Amino acid sequence: MGTFPRMGAMTIWTVAPEPFDSPVATALWRAYYTEVSDRWYLVHEGRRTDPDELEREIAARTGSELAPPTGQLLVGRYGGEPAGSAGVRLLEGGSAELTRVFLYVGMRGRGGAALLVRAAEDAARALGARWMILDTRGDLVEARALYARLGYEETERHNDEQYAEHWFRKPLS
Repeated sequence: MGTFPRMGAMTIWTVAPEPFDSPVATALWRAYYTEVSDRWYLVHEGRRTDPDELEREIAARTGSELAPPTGQLLVGRYGGEPAGSAGVRLLEGGSAELTRVFLYVGMRGRGGAALLVRAAEDAARALGARWMILDTRGDLVEARALYARLGYEETERHNDEQYAEHWFRKPLS
């Protein structure tokens, strides 16, 4: 069972832009990357990510593409505490890419993921995008279910990302 707010008290989600290099954004990126990397290695090689590789990859992907004027990182807070993130970056041709959708494990199942994705869609519209695209892996079944529930349709490959196995698209009009 989860923890529920007391009668008369209400815990709410807020979503707001966050600098990609803030301590909050950095902690969320580290948690996200660690989880998805470990998950891949556990499925395919029966082990967690090598710590040196993990540090190298986290440092190599700063998230600078998620900064205005062509991107945005959003942080969701639950009861005022950082709980998750979603990023969007503008691409050529009227598309934006949804990336770094993540919630800390203890925050899942409380509606935050859908809220973050919808906020990222709003940010993409504000950047002038007409479409949102994304990629994900086959083992991230929760993510694929979320995107389908939010109206994303699986499409043909749109990039050459090494670990991408599923590609999605949604009109933002």
